[in-house]
Parts: sequence; C-alpha cells; structure tokens
Amino acid sequence: MQTKLTLRLEDQLIEQAKSYAAHAGKSVSQIVAEYFKLLTSQEAKVNTPSTPITRSLRGLLRESTLDEQDYKKYLEGKYL
Repeated sequence: MQTKLTLRLEDQLIEQAKSYAAHAGKSVSQIVAEYFKLLTSQEAKVNTPSTPITRSLRGLLRESTLDEQDYKKYLEGKYL
C-alpha cells in the first residue's frame, strides 16, 4: 500500500531533486523511496551482530608494521 508523504524543503533543493529525477528517468517519489530503502538497509548492516570469528579478528593487525610493499615482496617470492 502506498501512502502520501509531504516533505517541506527549500525551493532550490526541490528543483535540484526534480532535475536529478528527470535525468535519471524516475519520479522524485521513486528517488526518495530508493534513498530510504538504502538508508534502512545500511542501518541493518551496521546493527547486525558480528560472528565470533569476525570479532576475534577485529583489530588484529592494528600493531602490524607490514605494508603493501611487504605483500608484493611476499607474492614475488612465492610466484617468481
């Protein structure tokens, strides 16, 4: 079921939203709905509890002095 929602925005922002929507071939309502879906899906990802393995690995390399060059040297030694 769809319900009407009224938003109060600055005139310039409304014009920008209409222009963006027209360029994207969508309505302003579609753009807003997609944005809200994106916001709520990201919120769900942030609030999802980590698995025990992920929690155990978090911060593991914080004290590491290795960098990209070390990794390249490792790969060269392994494959060349």
